[in-house]
Amino acid sequence: MHELGNRRSFSSGHGNPPQSALVAVVARTPKEGEISVKMLRESHTELMTMTATVKVEHLRKSYGAITAVADVSLTAHQGEIFGVLGPNGSGKTTTLRCLCTLSRPDAGLLEVCGFSVLHQPHLVRQKLGYVAQEVALDKILTGQEFLELQAALYHIPRALIPERIEAVLARLDLLQWRDRQCGTYSGGIRKRFDLAAGLLHQPQVLVLDEPTVGLDIESRQVIWDVLRDLKAQGLTIILTSHYLEEVDLLSDRLVILDKGRVIASGSPEELKANIGGDRVTLRVREFTPRQEAQRAQALLSQLTCVKSALINANQGNSLNLVVTDVTVAIAAIKRALEEAGLPLFSLAQSRPSLDDVYLAATGQTLLDADLAAAAQRDSKQLKKEVMQR
Repeated sequence: MHELGNRRSFSSGHGNPPQSALVAVVARTPKEGEISVKMLRESHTELMTMTATVKVEHLRKSYGAITAVADVSLTAHQGEIFGVLGPNGSGKTTTLRCLCTLSRPDAGLLEVCGFSVLHQPHLVRQKLGYVAQEVALDKILTGQEFLELQAALYHIPRALIPERIEAVLARLDLLQWRDRQCGTYSGGIRKRFDLAAGLLHQPQVLVLDEPTVGLDIESRQVIWDVLRDLKAQGLTIILTSHYLEEVDLLSDRLVILDKGRVIASGSPEELKANIGGDRVTLRVREFTPRQEAQRAQALLSQLTCVKSALINANQGNSLNLVVTDVTVAIAAIKRALEEAGLPLFSLAQSRPSLDDVYLAATGQTLLDADLAAAAQRDSKQLKKEVMQR
């Protein structure tokens, strides 16, 4: 079916949802044909006392023999940015697709604004906007024409369309780009137009899958500012990312996924505080033999100031330590290694991060997990290409 046909059938609440980047429908009030602005401006405190806007309980989803989501539960409230952090292949996108009615889950309870994703998908679609990883812009249309098309597909009253477009263009600093063809835009401008289209119909829940991936810091900052503004107006925002600083800066609460399961949940501050100390990363040698790293691990684990010691094989068998008193710990570490006749190639200290939370739960960093997932995908693609020859 033609993409336009898909979007029309979806926006009217009939047929199967499209595979396009934007999935959203205007939620009409009987008189005005639009979401109440007053509702979006209620106080943050008042909104947070309401029942959950988004609820996912024990979600499971498989594609044949591959389990994409094994067990994911999360709850997000109105006026909150909820982060979903994890490496590529952890189940982030699949979770969002199930929530947005784009994929049918194998099991689990999913609700948006009190409506069942499984049994009331047409009502769920009226409440949310979805901006996927892939940008869905027609290269031939200008930015203005693209937004006019999206507004029509969302059934926004014609009299409101110019005002809505003007507002989102100004909010995302896109006014100077409106009359240029989308095919001439940089990646950052294309992503911002994609987000603009997702905001046209003023959804109650905004779902963003990797909204700043591949963008320059200026474009990322623009999107961050917009998301903070939307949160202040009372929107619920579900944000997936594998950028640690993005989730840390924006999220009120988050879940961390690994292999389709939730391995940690809470606020960024809570999760980092649970580490219980500072981080020390050291290398015995530039490329430490595994046996020597294990020897250092056993030695340093006996120190009272060291809470945990993990070997990171993907980073030259470096040791990642969590220590209670960093000044005392560094002196004790150096002394212990020297007395054992072990060299010290490098040593660095830092405050706990969300990467440390992931490391403590899985034994590897998010970057290492991303690299492993990329290698696996490349291997699968190679096999597919060989079979097609």
